[in-house]
Amino acid sequence: MIRVLVVDDDFMVARIHSGYVGRVPGFSVVSVAHSGAEALAAAAELRPDLVLLDIYLPDMSGLDVLKALHDVDVLMISAARDVPTVREAMRGGAFNYLIKPFTAAALTERLQQYADTRNRLTAIGPEARQDDVDRLFGTLKTAVPMPKGLSAATCALVADTLREAGRDLSAAEAAELTGLSRVSARRYLEHLCAAGQAELRPRYGTAGRPEHRYRWLG
Repeated sequence: MIRVLVVDDDFMVARIHSGYVGRVPGFSVVSVAHSGAEALAAAAELRPDLVLLDIYLPDMSGLDVLKALHDVDVLMISAARDVPTVREAMRGGAFNYLIKPFTAAALTERLQQYADTRNRLTAIGPEARQDDVDRLFGTLKTAVPMPKGLSAATCALVADTLREAGRDLSAAEAAELTGLSRVSARRYLEHLCAAGQAELRPRYGTAGRPEHRYRWLG
């Protein structure tokens, strides 16, 4: 489980955000804090994996809390949308920034991207190739925009799986290797084809429609 500390000065908002997190598979809320001091104390005591950190806190700025945190990943959540604040959050090491108000779906997407990135880091091993680093930092982009509902990190996982298979795969085979549903795997495979990174290779049997199989081109 990815252990999460939720930090927000508004008790009701903190409860809502905790509920959002609790409904995402693989995530659990270990504590809630309502001030910067509480956040730093909870982080030091509980050592969460991830902190959902508001900027507007009663005793100090969440940006100062961000700078004081160590060995923990941070997702900033704030109504502040001015560029200097966003830039400071990035410079402080926040992995993402979510503007309030946001939906449960928006937070779920960021949490899933975070989990995907953690899994990719674990899978890379002690040393990373340049393409591993490029994918982690999101610098490998295609000319085809990502369809709504698809995650860039999960797309990279499917691409890696297809490339490393060394052969063509069906959507069902890709789903089994990645842990995705067959429908989701097919959507990612179709996007890779549209982006020119994979190709569709029909396999014709003795009867019925051909089986759709996908091969890596990158």
